[in-house]
Amino acid sequence: MSFQYLKAASLALVLGVAATISYSFKDNGQYTTTGVISNYSHDLNKAVASLDATADALQRGKVTIDSLQRSIIATRLSYKKIEFYLAFHYPDYVKGKLNGAPLMQIEKEGTQPKVVVPEGMQVLDELIFSDEAEAEKVQIAGLAKKLHNAYRLMFAEFDNNKQAGQYGITAMRLQLVRIFTMGITGFDTPGSVNGLQETKASLEGMQHYFEEYYKGASPRAVTLFAGATSHLDKSTSFDDFDRIGFFKTYLDPLYKELGTLESNTASEYLQQSTAWNLGSTSIFGQDFLNPYYFSELKEGEDSAELRALGKTLFFDPQISNDGKVSCASCHDPSKAYSDGVPKSISNMQGKTVLRNAPTLLNAVYADRYFYDLRAFTLEQQAEHVIFNKDEFNTAYAAILKKLKDSPQYSVKFKSVFGKNGLNRENFSKALASYVLSLRSFNSEFDKYMRGEIATIAPEVKRGFNLFAGKAACATCHYSPTFAGLVPPLYNENESEILGILTDPNAKRPQLDADNGRVDNEVFTEYAWIYEKSFKTTTVRNSALTAPYFHNGAFRTLEEVVEFYNKGGGDGYGLTVKNQTLPFDSLNLTEQEMKDIVAFMKSLTDAPSY
Repeated sequence: MSFQYLKAASLALVLGVAATISYSFKDNGQYTTTGVISNYSHDLNKAVASLDATADALQRGKVTIDSLQRSIIATRLSYKKIEFYLAFHYPDYVKGKLNGAPLMQIEKEGTQPKVVVPEGMQVLDELIFSDEAEAEKVQIAGLAKKLHNAYRLMFAEFDNNKQAGQYGITAMRLQLVRIFTMGITGFDTPGSVNGLQETKASLEGMQHYFEEYYKGASPRAVTLFAGATSHLDKSTSFDDFDRIGFFKTYLDPLYKELGTLESNTASEYLQQSTAWNLGSTSIFGQDFLNPYYFSELKEGEDSAELRALGKTLFFDPQISNDGKVSCASCHDPSKAYSDGVPKSISNMQGKTVLRNAPTLLNAVYADRYFYDLRAFTLEQQAEHVIFNKDEFNTAYAAILKKLKDSPQYSVKFKSVFGKNGLNRENFSKALASYVLSLRSFNSEFDKYMRGEIATIAPEVKRGFNLFAGKAACATCHYSPTFAGLVPPLYNENESEILGILTDPNAKRPQLDADNGRVDNEVFTEYAWIYEKSFKTTTVRNSALTAPYFHNGAFRTLEEVVEFYNKGGGDGYGLTVKNQTLPFDSLNLTEQEMKDIVAFMKSLTDAPSY
């Protein structure tokens, strides 16, 4: 492997705006050697070399597994101190080679998909702390060697890139998001569950960097950094950690404080690669994510008048072929824009569509749509419904003819778009404007996390801490969307294989027959790893959107939590190929499951637009 991979993997490098690890930008415009970053990069280089040597020694029977476990912990702690910098400037390389999730992915070779086996520190963490570590010591040694080589290539290139890092504040703010969504949830440490110690290391690394290069810019930020690390020193265990208190006392205030120092150019630098809004002041702010990032409709094109037109179209059954089905037929505002049945009724009597209708609230926050991820834009999602013979069963030409024959619509489109404005593109813009407006970040829980209300029920607090801790729900349902939109850039969706049952209460459990993503006809992604894989949808407003999952087979939230508690389909004794949900029982008590349900119910905020 050559270093050309690293250069190709990082868009920032190709554009010529990425930073070398050895340099930083100061307010006076001068580029100077970054002592903290240089030291941390050297420390990590030594740590990965030591891990490589220890894994090799284990393979030869020279050391015990305990030594290797200590080595991976030390390596990860070294990495965490510099993660904010590496992940910002080399995101794809870090994800692919250093610390990506332990899940198989695909990459394209021409038009053909190729399954890529994961590598890096997360994979090693899971393997080394598993019961199979001894049996997998050859694989572990190979992965450690790959990690060493991958970082060595990066380390050797640092000093050759003389461009400086102008976005240190931005990198640290993104790291705070990463800490909250992936660090203290256990996502990043699937084997060692060492997330709290790693969070401390990450905060220490950023504090030292901040003190060196932003000295005097914000004494409050220094105080918050120090308070957070001190708090982690006093923490007891991963399961008992108060994530809400830590967030409200340290992480979110620090996120806001650093935001006051944000560079004006950072937004332009990142606008094509993330939905994150740099101008937001809270991770649970209603403006934390930019909905227009996911739509072909641009913010400057949107308006109240356009939304009103889209709303009219949304509720109008005349758009469908038989004049009986509207968008609202399956997305009822009174049911949080779902429809309350296992599978939506089709336009043919006695027949249903393939899957359950998910909520449209916050549906815009996704880079892929439908349970099988077959649509790539919000506008394309509507097209699938329009053309589907079981749904609208029509075409744009027929829709536009109906609209042009309507004096009401002719006037409305002319008012919004001007003369000759009634066309396919503008029809899509109007619908997208309305669906994009269906946003829900103002629940009781959101208000509490933003500090707008002083108290929340104890069971809700316990429920979130379980959701983001012991129960591991937040390792797939990421804050603040509580869906599979991956932080901290929020620019890609995950799908998971859970082993969904046809009936959770059946005496003999059966696996649902729907093959999910592997049958979505996106042939450039066709791979066995997506068999029975489905989009991770939001749990926001889930109190109003029963029944659940793609087949609507689960009638209550209690049934859903029990399914996860047992370990998905595999935990029920079924054979589920490549189940991505851990199949071990979560060992949740009855009260803990009730608390998780209470938390999910606190996310209810179903405004009618």
